[in-house]
Amino acid sequence: MEKILKPMSGFLALVIALAVIGGGIYLLVNAEGQVVSLAGGILLVLLGIFFIKGLMIIQPNHSRVLNFFGKYVGSVKDNGLFFVNPLYSSHNISLRYQNFQGQTLKVNDKMGNPIEIGAVIVWQVGDTYKAAYQVANYIDYVRTQSEAAIRHLAVSFSYDSMEDEQAEMTLRDGGERVNKILEEELTERLEPAGIVIREARISHLAYAPEIAGAMLQRQQASAIVAARIKIVEGAVGMVDLALKKLSSENIVELDDERKAAMVSNLMVVLCGEKAATPVLNAGTLYQ
Repeated sequence: MEKILKPMSGFLALVIALAVIGGGIYLLVNAEGQVVSLAGGILLVLLGIFFIKGLMIIQPNHSRVLNFFGKYVGSVKDNGLFFVNPLYSSHNISLRYQNFQGQTLKVNDKMGNPIEIGAVIVWQVGDTYKAAYQVANYIDYVRTQSEAAIRHLAVSFSYDSMEDEQAEMTLRDGGERVNKILEEELTERLEPAGIVIREARISHLAYAPEIAGAMLQRQQASAIVAARIKIVEGAVGMVDLALKKLSSENIVELDDERKAAMVSNLMVVLCGEKAATPVLNAGTLYQ
C-alpha cells in the first residue's frame, strides 16, 4: 500500500551541513598537532557529509520511493529539495504521462482473417509502491501487457461485417466503443503495477498484405451489387409510375404485350451503364 511522506525542507539541513563541514575544516586547519582537534575536525566533516547524503532533489512530476534496509518507508511526490534519513535508499519514479506505441501486430481476427493492428496508449504511474515492488520492471510490464490486450481485442471481434454479418460490433466500425473496451482491459491488466490508463486508441487497422487485395476486390464487388440494387429499385418505381400515368390520363392504351415491351425498354434505359441511343418510330405503334 502506497504511503505518502512529507519530509522536512532540505534548505535548513543544507545550511546546517555546510556549517558543520565548515567547523570541521576550521578545526583541522587550526589543530596544530592536537589530537582532539584533529579528531573533532574529521568527525565534523564526516557528520556534514552524512547530512548532505540525506538531501534529495525531486523534479516536477517525479517521485522518490524510500526504503530503509529492505522495508518500505513511503513515497515523496512533492517537488523541491528535501531532507530525509541519510540511511534511506531511494528509487526515482516518473509521474509524467507516457506514450506507448508498440510495433504493429499481425494477428487473426474472430473469423480467422489475418489483420494488422496497432494502438497508442497514454499512461502514468498512479501507485509508486506497486510500480516499484509488485513488478520486476513496470515499463516492461506495460509493454508486454499492452501487446497482450491488443491481441486479445483483435481476436474478440471481426474486422468488419462482411465476414460476420451477425456481429453487433466490429473492429472497423466500433470506433469509440472499441477504444473503450481496450482501455478497460488495459486498466484491469495494469492495475497490479499501479499504472493508470489515461487514453487508449487504435492507431492502425488493416488486413494483412497477403489477403488485402482479395478483400479489396470483395468490398468493391459488394459496393457494386449494393449500387445495382438501388438502381433497379429506382428503375422499377419509375416504370410503375410511367405506366400508371399513361393509363390514368388516357394518353395511350397498351395491351399486355406492349406494356412488357415498354417495361423492357425503360429498364434497359434506366439500368444501363451508358446513355441509350433513341430510335424514332415513323410508323404506327404496332409497326
